[in-house]
Amino acid sequence: MRHMAIRLENVGIAVRDLEAAISFFTDLGLTVIGRDTVSGEWTDTAVGLDGNHARIAMLQTPDGRGRLELFEYIHPEAIETEPTLPNEIGMHRVAFAVDDIDVALAAAAKHGCRPLRGVANYRDIYKLTYLRGPSGILVMLAEELKKG
Repeated sequence: MRHMAIRLENVGIAVRDLEAAISFFTDLGLTVIGRDTVSGEWTDTAVGLDGNHARIAMLQTPDGRGRLELFEYIHPEAIETEPTLPNEIGMHRVAFAVDDIDVALAAAAKHGCRPLRGVANYRDIYKLTYLRGPSGILVMLAEELKKG
């Protein structure tokens, strides 16, 4: 069986406030590499929503390998939902490896975002935590302790 080439392009996250989300993720170290406002038949078709109209921003990690596409809906109106719990089925968090978890947590705290419970130590390999980012997004931060 022949396999096609595949790679992860980005993770898309709908947010309540695009500028607040951009500020949070750029403070963590991502860079905005593009912004746009999209609408029209092509977006209706691609996304599957009539009248799809959104402001978007593409952000990238410093190594150039990870990307987030953040979007704020203009139309149809965004639907508020309860923040996802860690044990709910479906997509619900984005994870970042960081060089210094304390620096990352200080950046997150500037946005009122703190660990759900605390920072855990996984077998002296990682320090990691989950926190609520903008729009209730679950964000995992992990610092590798044993560099191999």
